[in-house]
Amino acid sequence: MADPSSYRPRPGEIPDSPGVYRFRDEHRRVIYVGKAKSLRQRLANYFQDLANLHPRTRSMVTTAASVEWTVVSTEVEALQLEYSWIKEYDPRFNVKYRDDKSYPYLAVTMNEEFPRVQVMRGHKRKGVRYFGPYAHAWAIRDTVDLLLRVFPVRTCSAGVFKNAERTGRPCLLGYIGKCSAPCVGRISPEDHYELAEEFCDFMAGRTGTYLRRLEKQMAEASDEMEYERAARLRDDVGALKKAMEKNAVVLADATDADLIAVAEDELEAAVQIFHVRGGRVRGQRGWVTDKVEEITTGALVEHALQQLYGEETGDAVPKEVLVPALPDPVEPVQEWLTGRRGANVSLRIPQRGDKKALMETVQRNAQQALVLHKTKRASDLTTRSRALEEIAEALDLDSAPLRIECYDISHLQGDDVVASMVVFEDGLQRKNEYRRFQIKGFAGQDDVRSMHEVITRRFRRYLAEKERSGEWAGAEDTEVNGTPQPVDGVPAPGEDDGLTALKDDDGRPRKFAYPPQLVVVDGGRPQVAAARRALDELGIDDIAVCGLAKRLEEVWVPGEEDPVVLPRSSEGLYLLQRVRDEAHRFAITYQRAKRAKRLRSGPLDEVPGLGETRKQALIKHFGSVKRLRAATLEQIQEVPGIGRKTAETIAVALARSAPAAPAVNTATGEIIEEEEPDTTGGSSGESVSAGLPDDRRGQET
Repeated sequence: MADPSSYRPRPGEIPDSPGVYRFRDEHRRVIYVGKAKSLRQRLANYFQDLANLHPRTRSMVTTAASVEWTVVSTEVEALQLEYSWIKEYDPRFNVKYRDDKSYPYLAVTMNEEFPRVQVMRGHKRKGVRYFGPYAHAWAIRDTVDLLLRVFPVRTCSAGVFKNAERTGRPCLLGYIGKCSAPCVGRISPEDHYELAEEFCDFMAGRTGTYLRRLEKQMAEASDEMEYERAARLRDDVGALKKAMEKNAVVLADATDADLIAVAEDELEAAVQIFHVRGGRVRGQRGWVTDKVEEITTGALVEHALQQLYGEETGDAVPKEVLVPALPDPVEPVQEWLTGRRGANVSLRIPQRGDKKALMETVQRNAQQALVLHKTKRASDLTTRSRALEEIAEALDLDSAPLRIECYDISHLQGDDVVASMVVFEDGLQRKNEYRRFQIKGFAGQDDVRSMHEVITRRFRRYLAEKERSGEWAGAEDTEVNGTPQPVDGVPAPGEDDGLTALKDDDGRPRKFAYPPQLVVVDGGRPQVAAARRALDELGIDDIAVCGLAKRLEEVWVPGEEDPVVLPRSSEGLYLLQRVRDEAHRFAITYQRAKRAKRLRSGPLDEVPGLGETRKQALIKHFGSVKRLRAATLEQIQEVPGIGRKTAETIAVALARSAPAAPAVNTATGEIIEEEEPDTTGGSSGESVSAGLPDDRRGQET
């Protein structure tokens, strides 16, 4: 635990101006980002008697080892920079709203020639119109099914669309009138685009125009005694009204607004947002956060606004945002929202009428979300804590292993040998810190030697980081005349070991900068001994090692003749199994991808500068690699995009890879001429793997 006075800036160093500040820990990780109207006054609040600080603030300042700041011109700039740094550094002590699901949107791809209506999740794409978010995807599909009677816009995927174009036959929706079938030319691209725009207008709340138009057409058809057409229009009107009923009117003046409510206690806070467009609730979402700092309701609202509108522009930011408490000060936040929208945005607390009543509904939803979250998390926290305590007790550790790394080796009969590293923190997966390795020190199948290499490479990178920061001067047994030396062929720190280079020392998460409290290997006593030996050779003696053998789920520790046997009902054993299984899954996935890539490779892959598009064009033109090999330079140049020089390079590469002799049927003496498989992907990998002997199928470790 650090003493804040050890890194407190000297009097007069901190400027009395707006800015953003960052607290860093001893590993140079950014652990907190904040903004202030006056940096001097705000930072002075952190360097006072620890007894006067909020417990979470006290924990932050004692975890930190340094503080730095950046001066900006205005509070709006400070707000923007704070949001950017929180998103970039992911500080552990900042308020971060989280949710356990990705909310679905109704999306219309207006950036395509034939716009498509579909359900989308995740990041928003340019040129796509979004409506929502919705609580459930089925709610979107029900609404779309009703609207397709009136607005028969394309909903099929690109593959289905192209297949219909090729065959000249539309899909089922085209036959039953719920798609205008642009794939077979029943509607022009211009008319289909206009139809998609009308669909978007209706979803945006401009419903009256279309209802009045359909009712007028229905009356005209009835007057002209076209009763079948009038009946169809009547059904269309009914479908539109039914779709509108799914979003009841909550604000009579057709308001566009977002309502944000906060429910909180001393430890956590839940935020609920209702999106109202055209006076109707068009979407709802919610987040939960730990209150890792002393924070007011207004500050919680400010963080929610940053997360909600940080990536949005234009109409995605409504004219009016209703909140339970205003940020202090409110002017920079309102100015920032106005800049995001490009027009004035009203940020206020509703005082009376329909808006206040709707805010009370949103508040009740927030309160229920907080209660539900606490009910779920109580069980999760208790279980994870018990699991970590059981592991610490079984392995005789000084404290619970808050960071666990697990390693597994995977190969197929000694080919494509790879390894995986997965990370669990506080009993939860930390997928952004997963890593994978290619075994480079030797060829063949040797799980023990592979494990030694992987552990050595991983912790060499850790020691290299400590050396760069001045925390470690290097182990004597791995240096000669001050120069780090390889161990068993593994590159020393600073050498290229095939992994992506570490990022600069600026607080961003780095690949191997932080040590675990426990290393778990997938295997028994030999693998555990190899991992322990690798750590000992590097001079690392403060990291525990264990292995989990699949056969009897025994836990092995270095130097022990007998395994540690945890009860089958043990939460600690269950956590170790989850960690081991995740490492195995991650390794198998990488190994299969690597093998598939190798099996799909062919002579054309050796041609420098020849991409997938031109390879596919060559195969399509000639039909096979064999015919391409027999072609002249002039014939190769007939393929679009292939010039004289490229044709010569292709001919040379194919000549080098030509088979030495034809295959011969030993029973009849007949020469077998087989077409070479397509080397551009697709079925080639399947044909090769299908030809493997039975004893080589599925033998992955």
